[in-house]
Amino acid sequence: MSLRGRLILKAIELLPEKEISRLVRRAADLPVALVIREFAKAYGVNLEEAEKPIGEYRSLLDFFTRRLKPGVRPIDARPDVLVCPVDGVLDALGRIDGDRLVQAKGREYSVAALLADSERARRFEGGTFFTLYLSPKDYHRVHSPADAVVTGYTYVPGALFPVNPNAVANVDSLFAKNERLITHLSSERFGLMDYVMVGATCVGHIKVAYDRAVATNVGAKQLERQSYQPAIPIARGGELGVFELGSTVVLLVEPGVEPILEPGAVVKMGQALAQRGSAPSFLGRAFL
Repeated sequence: MSLRGRLILKAIELLPEKEISRLVRRAADLPVALVIREFAKAYGVNLEEAEKPIGEYRSLLDFFTRRLKPGVRPIDARPDVLVCPVDGVLDALGRIDGDRLVQAKGREYSVAALLADSERARRFEGGTFFTLYLSPKDYHRVHSPADAVVTGYTYVPGALFPVNPNAVANVDSLFAKNERLITHLSSERFGLMDYVMVGATCVGHIKVAYDRAVATNVGAKQLERQSYQPAIPIARGGELGVFELGSTVVLLVEPGVEPILEPGAVVKMGQALAQRGSAPSFLGRAFL
């Protein structure tokens, strides 16, 4: 990593990132139609897919968390298919080798640290992980990869490092350091799945659709766990939550799925991501 890159990351580490993220969120909530239009132009947002005309969004935040027009993201209905839960880029995928996940070339991190739960982490040994990055141009609502139930969540307070490729390649255990909200899913066909929404610089605010009381970066200092009895059903492609600005999802799945896509693929919510079956031999190593 260059000296300049190290200095930038060190400066970010020293900044009051949670307060900055709250300020950015408030600024993004200002009613500035021109800013929305310039933002869409700068990042190449496909306005044709947005649920409403650009003039009907009251703020940049309102636009950023936009819904899509009905039908623009068809959901693969094949029962043995795990669908992509977000729009973005499939940054990494691979076999979960013991307690280790690959973050970037030459960098690994702990499943137990990511989940803040060593016992639950053991359930995913030999399973598959998918790391999906959402850039500013992407649709930022996140969805369920399968018919499932939400059995609970874990909120882990933490840092708000950026999650861009430079930071991912150079900050050890980044996803296990940043603030994150983990939704615990159980699927009859795919088993346990943990859906990790990772916060980032200026992206500290995460909400979920299944519980309006849940939100991150609101001043909480302690790890929080919640279980739901009865569990909350959610359909394949159903909305799970929303990032207020871009970030990353890490999806962990128990053994028994075979990825369909390769790392680096640009993905859309609802397309086939993996299928039920014996995991292929190439998953003996992680791909980036």
